[in-house]
Amino acid sequence: MTPKYKTALFAGTFNPFTTGHKSIADRALKLADRLVIGFGVNISKSDPGAISRIARVKELYADNPAVTVVQYSGLTTDFARECGADFMVRGVRSVADFEYERNLADVNLKLSGIETILLPALPELSYVSGSMVRELIAHGADASPYLP
Repeated sequence: MTPKYKTALFAGTFNPFTTGHKSIADRALKLADRLVIGFGVNISKSDPGAISRIARVKELYADNPAVTVVQYSGLTTDFARECGADFMVRGVRSVADFEYERNLADVNLKLSGIETILLPALPELSYVSGSMVRELIAHGADASPYLP
């Protein structure tokens, strides 16, 4: 019997796409045949950097046909159905993250029937966050160790 083809959705704003995000995406590829990295964009907010962030992640995975990188707006659950996601993947760094992500997973399941798999951050990446990287960049510090 052939296993069911599985598509995972890894969605977020990824501002920026950090080494922590890359770790979650790469590990999700071990669970799915196809990974959609969805850049959620709030059309009511200006985000001039979104296009360049998306381009960098597309370049990062250019040699991997199992990865699709796209921009979407609206509810993540609607996009999950549109892209044929069998499940969603989220990263968790801490207990606080877990509580937030578990609640989000519950709502997403209720809205769409699509399960969410929570992947814990690798210990060496558990402190990496987009806000930390943005703060480093804003103050002229070297953020390159946290960017793939």
